[in-house]
Amino acid sequence: MTTTTHRHGIVRIDPDVLMSLAGHKAVKRKIAPGFKARKSLNMKAMGGKTIKNLSFRSFYIAGPSWAASDMTNIDTALSGAMADPHLNNVLLQYYPGAASISTAFLGSSTLPGAAPKTFSRDDVNPLLAGLISNGTLHGVDFDNTVICLFLPPGSILTTDAAGGVGKLSDDHSIDDKDSSEQGLGGYHGSCHIGAQRVYFAVGVYSQFINGKPNGIPVWPDAWKNVVATFYHELVEARTDPDVEDAIRNNSDALLGWYSTAKLGGEIGDIPINVAAANLRGVMVEVTLANGQTAPVQLMWSNAVGGPEGPFA
Repeated sequence: MTTTTHRHGIVRIDPDVLMSLAGHKAVKRKIAPGFKARKSLNMKAMGGKTIKNLSFRSFYIAGPSWAASDMTNIDTALSGAMADPHLNNVLLQYYPGAASISTAFLGSSTLPGAAPKTFSRDDVNPLLAGLISNGTLHGVDFDNTVICLFLPPGSILTTDAAGGVGKLSDDHSIDDKDSSEQGLGGYHGSCHIGAQRVYFAVGVYSQFINGKPNGIPVWPDAWKNVVATFYHELVEARTDPDVEDAIRNNSDALLGWYSTAKLGGEIGDIPINVAAANLRGVMVEVTLANGQTAPVQLMWSNAVGGPEGPFA
């Protein structure tokens, strides 16, 4: 059926199509409460890769150190948030021409061993190389999958990279802190293991230890902080997966969506930079389309020039 005809400036729509719009309400996009539009910080498509249909697989380091309830809560909330159509509506603007984006959760596993005192960027490559060599990651679509590494309670995360694997720079990291004891929550990047490129995200178990913060403990329930951190990292990984390669090669052309403005950065960075002391303005619990709630960090929206929450 032809729904639209054009004849010398006349446009006609099939009445059945018009009837199908009955009751449809236009959605007004809104910036998060407490923020003013700052479109000078908007990201640009730098020419690098993005991931429209993302998958992620989770590994809990030092499995015996984890409470089963924490792992269940994290898996449920993070997979729900990443697949939520209302949260993904915020991200669609970064995939021109796409009607939708998707995220598939490939499940989680625990890894043996004791909790590491510290975990650095140098520790990521050997861990992932082991998961490849023992067959754990057999069949994974590495071009579109992020491997998530969850540090257990008490472990400290750093960006140290004495082995030269690609330490995050101030220009492209989520903040300029080198340690979770200084406010680092997590980071994402890519490992080159032989000829295989593997995308990863690593995050700390954010909590107060002896009255001092380790990571970004916004909520008293540490698992909620973990979910918000990894939501941040996974959304950044899908909109700017090759950030570490951009750093290694000193090539901004490898970046996906990025803002080069002062206070700019990746899609998750800019809200954090703008929020400053108003961190609870962007670290929020949202109601998902499935009726569940999930703790997330609001992402930057070029459409509103600020952090934007989920919309139908």
